[in-house]
Amino acid sequence: MQLKAEIQDLMKSAMKSGDRTTLNSLRLALSAIKNEEIKARRELTSDEVQRTIAILCKQRAESIEMFQKGGRHDLVEKEQAELAVLQRFMPEPLTDDEVKSVIRAAIQESGAQGPQDLGKVMKQVMPRVGNRIDGKRVNALAREILAAT
Repeated sequence: MQLKAEIQDLMKSAMKSGDRTTLNSLRLALSAIKNEEIKARRELTSDEVQRTIAILCKQRAESIEMFQKGGRHDLVEKEQAELAVLQRFMPEPLTDDEVKSVIRAAIQESGAQGPQDLGKVMKQVMPRVGNRIDGKRVNALAREILAAT
C-alpha cells in the first residue's frame, strides 16, 4: 500500500513538472496495479505492487530487445526511459555471487544430487530471491551449479 501511494505522489509531481515520460510510465504502472487489485478484489500489498512492477520491467526489457532487432531506435529509447522510471521502485538486484550462495544453501537443504533435482532447488530459491533477479537467470545459475555436482 505504501509503494502505491509513493507512485501516486510521484505521478502528481511529474504532472506538475511536465515530465511526460515519467508521467506516462507511472500512469501505466498504476493502471496495471489497479487491474491486479480488481482481479484480487482487494488492495495489493507493497510486495504485490512490486511484483506487478517487476512484470512491467520485464515487459519493457523484452520490448527493448525486440525493437533493437527491428532497428526501431526511437522506440528503444522510449522503452529504456520508461524502464528507468519503473526500476526506481524495484529493490537492488542481487549479484550472481549472492544468488549462487542462495542456490548452494538450497542444494544442501534439499539434498539435490544433480540436474534432475532442479525443480526442488528452484522451489526453495525463488521465494528467497523474490523480485531481485530474473527467474531465467536463477535457473541458468542453478543448472550450472547442479551440473558441477
